[in-house]
Amino acid sequence: MKKRSVSLRINLLILVLVVIICTGLVTAAYWNNSRQIDETYKSRTSQISATIASLLDSNQITEILNVLQSEEYQALRTEAEEAEDNERVEKYLAERGILDTVLETEKKLSSLRELQGAKYIYLVCVMKENGITFCDPDEPMTQLGIISKNAGEFGGNVSNQHIPPTVSVTDFGWLCSAYDPVKDAEGNSVCLVGVDIDMTDVMNARHSFLWFMLAFSAGMGIVAVVLGIWLMKNTVVKPLKMLSTATDEFADLEDYTREKVINLPIRTHDEIGDLYRKTRTMQTKLLDYMDNLAQVTMEKEHISTELNVANRIQADMLPRIFPAFPDRNEFTIFASMDPAKEVGGDFYDFFLVDDDHLAMVVADVSGKGVPAALFMVIAKTLIKNRGLVGESPSEILQNVNNQLCEGNEEEFFVTVWMAILEISTGKGWAVNAGHEHPVIRRNNGPFELVVYRHSPAVAVMPGIRFRQHEFQLNPGDSLFVYTDGVPEATNAKGELFGNERMLESLNKNPATEATELLRGLRRDIDAFVAEAPQFDDITMLMMQYWGPQNKGDLTVEARKENLAQVLSFLDEHLESCGCPMKVQAQMDIAVEEIFVNIASYAYENEPGKVTIRLRETEDPKGITVTFVDEGTPFDPVTRPDPDVTLSAKERSIGGLGIYLVKKSMDDVRYRYEGNLNILTLTKRF
Repeated sequence: MKKRSVSLRINLLILVLVVIICTGLVTAAYWNNSRQIDETYKSRTSQISATIASLLDSNQITEILNVLQSEEYQALRTEAEEAEDNERVEKYLAERGILDTVLETEKKLSSLRELQGAKYIYLVCVMKENGITFCDPDEPMTQLGIISKNAGEFGGNVSNQHIPPTVSVTDFGWLCSAYDPVKDAEGNSVCLVGVDIDMTDVMNARHSFLWFMLAFSAGMGIVAVVLGIWLMKNTVVKPLKMLSTATDEFADLEDYTREKVINLPIRTHDEIGDLYRKTRTMQTKLLDYMDNLAQVTMEKEHISTELNVANRIQADMLPRIFPAFPDRNEFTIFASMDPAKEVGGDFYDFFLVDDDHLAMVVADVSGKGVPAALFMVIAKTLIKNRGLVGESPSEILQNVNNQLCEGNEEEFFVTVWMAILEISTGKGWAVNAGHEHPVIRRNNGPFELVVYRHSPAVAVMPGIRFRQHEFQLNPGDSLFVYTDGVPEATNAKGELFGNERMLESLNKNPATEATELLRGLRRDIDAFVAEAPQFDDITMLMMQYWGPQNKGDLTVEARKENLAQVLSFLDEHLESCGCPMKVQAQMDIAVEEIFVNIASYAYENEPGKVTIRLRETEDPKGITVTFVDEGTPFDPVTRPDPDVTLSAKERSIGGLGIYLVKKSMDDVRYRYEGNLNILTLTKRF
């Protein structure tokens, strides 16, 4: 926006106010002066008319009017005007004996006019709705009786009333006029005495007064404007500009110090002074705040650094190297923990109690942040220590519960699901201490929630006995355990993710590897929650049980990256059984061809598992290699062999690798059984 100067606006305001005040003063002075002058002259004119009316002889006037109003005089008057013979009128008045009376009245009116200082004095009467001047000292006697005024100007029957004096401009100039009745002895009005006082000089003086007031007010207004602007500039505008400039300089500083607080020569005790002092106070407080903020920021960074270290320590305490047991083919396990804060209260753990027993733990400590994380470390350590001793899950949690209850002043508790699995048989023992229900997928089936009665949470009270139950896992089964952060993940609408969405996500590709299952579930949770903040830790553990494995069996994920592991496994067994190098080379080529085909084409979306089984034959001496996968059914044995007599350009693409396998092996067989592709290669020494 365009900047508007405060100085300009204040100057314009002063100018407008001075103009308004001067205009008002001039108007008031002129009106008051005019009113007083008019009242004075009206009073004077009214007094003169009243005085003259009282001095006139009503009988003489009545006598004159009787003659003037006669039809004979009117006819004579008309003839004299037409003949321009005024002597006939004078002769007629003399014959009637009123000429002397008229002259005497005229003389008296002339004397009174000079004595009173009036401009005009005349007698007026009403005859046939017309006013006539029958005696006017300024007119010759021959003009006696000429009609001069309309009766309507006197308000009707003027002979019976006093007409208030008025000031007006007429053909004779500015006049103040007053009329008073001349009454006879009986109190009847005979005529009116009209008095006009000249107001020309008075009006000129009034106009001169107006021009003087205008000039005077203009001069005073200019002085007031200049003085007001000077005062405003030095008492308001200049201090404000100084304060604004100093504040801008302070705001533009990159390095705030105590020396940079504004210090201006403003010592007034008005609003400007208050604003200056409050601005200084505000800057001082701002510097204090900046100092405190810098200190708090340093402390926060220090705390953040410590929390990051705590987060790494906590993460290092949890198993996070996968695959966790690369030398064990009986099971696959994967887990993850995402804290809601820098550190969390959830934890998971899994460890081998011995070669045939696997312990699994998923737990959730009440509360969040550092206190919950500390309690989590203690609980995890105690559980693992008791588990390595060889105790059952119920015994482990019973002993840990008693230990955690000692000195638990903050009243923390932890929900725990713990199980120990016998790897060779798939038999397991589990305890659920107030935790979420686990999820199990039976071989080739969907993931389903397993609901049963829980025991109380750990560290609620000492002496609790925890209920333990048995379960059985068969080869191909999967077990999924989680904390409440999964079903209770909440979106911006307050909706929970829930167990139904969790199972739906897991069952999209239930045969997928544990790693991808958990990652897919986490993606679905993030998509559901969207921009809403995570308010609880999310911990998940997935274990897939493959059953006891023969030493000649290898189960790996059907990925090309695992080819080296497969060939190493094959060569190790071939060397141990004394296989010739030529045969070993043929077997390597054949196994590589089959494994790469399975990794490339067996699974459409996510890679699945493939098992390689090696068996020695004694009669005749040789070895069989069997590939087992759950991919798309495909029989390579019945595929037509390519025409090797044609050139590479003439042959159709594909089929050559399987052809070489069939030619290099002594026997190649395929069958599809129980949703499994089973391909067996036999090579005799």
